[in-house]
Amino acid sequence: MGEERVQKILSRAGFGSRRACELLIADGRVRVNGNLISLGAKANVETDQITVDGQPIPKPSGKKIYIAFHKPRGVLSDDVKGIERKTVFDMVPLPEHLFVVGRLDYDSEGLILLTNDGELANRLTHPRYGHEKEYRVLLFTKPDEEQLEIWRRGVVLPDGSRTAPADVSIEGSAGKGVWLRVIMREGKKRQIREIGKTIGLPVNRIVRVRIGNLKLGNLKPGEWRYLTPSEVKDLTEAVQQKNRTPRKEGSRKDTYPKKEKTNQVKSSSGKPF
Repeated sequence: MGEERVQKILSRAGFGSRRACELLIADGRVRVNGNLISLGAKANVETDQITVDGQPIPKPSGKKIYIAFHKPRGVLSDDVKGIERKTVFDMVPLPEHLFVVGRLDYDSEGLILLTNDGELANRLTHPRYGHEKEYRVLLFTKPDEEQLEIWRRGVVLPDGSRTAPADVSIEGSAGKGVWLRVIMREGKKRQIREIGKTIGLPVNRIVRVRIGNLKLGNLKPGEWRYLTPSEVKDLTEAVQQKNRTPRKEGSRKDTYPKKEKTNQVKSSSGKPF
C-alpha cells in the first residue's frame, strides 16, 4: 500500500468522516512520525507512525473481521475509563482492535456489529446515510393511536431537537403493556427511551433485532458469531448504494411526512424472540 492522504487513512480507521478527520488535522491533533502535519499531507499506513492526540492509530490487519454480537443488558458498548463494568470487548475477547457499529445503552440489548473494517463502520454509523435499525420495544402501558402517530411523525424532545419519522407498529400484548416494532433511520443517545418519556410511554425493555440487512436471528444474549460471506457482501453493497444516494437531513420530506396508515400485527403471547 502506497501513500494516501492522512484524512482518508483516519476515516478508514474509524475516526469519522473525511471532513471530521480534516478537522482533526486542522486542530493540530495529528502527527506523522512525530511531526505535526497540515491538510494535504500524505502517509503510508503500513510504514509510518500516525498518531491522534498522541495515541497511535491501529495498524490494518490482513484479514477483515465482521462479528454479530447479542449484547445483554448490563453491558457497556464501549470501554469507559474509570468505570469497572463489563464491556462488549470482555465478552468478545479478540486481540484485534474492533469498532462498534450500533452502540446500545447499558440497559438495552440486542444486535451489535463488531468489525476492524473502519471504513465500513464509519459508513454504517454516519447519520447522513440513514441506515435502518429495527427494535422490539416493550412498554409498561398500552399506547393510544395519537401517541403512536406522534412517534411516527417525529417527536420534539426536551432539548429542543426533533426526531426523524419512524415506522412504529404494535406487535402484541404483554400483561398491562405491549411490544412495539420500531424502525428508525437515526440513532441519538437513548432516543427510544427519551421519546417514550416525552409522550407518556415509559419503556421497559429494548431489543435491537436488525441493523441494515443484518439480523439478530437466534443469537442468545452474550453469544456472537462471524458473519457469513453473503452477509458481508450484502452489508457492503447496501453501504455502497446508500453512499450513492445519501439521505438529505432536515429536508421537508423528512420533517413533515405524509400520514400513512400502519397495519397493526396482533399477537396474544407478547413473548420476545
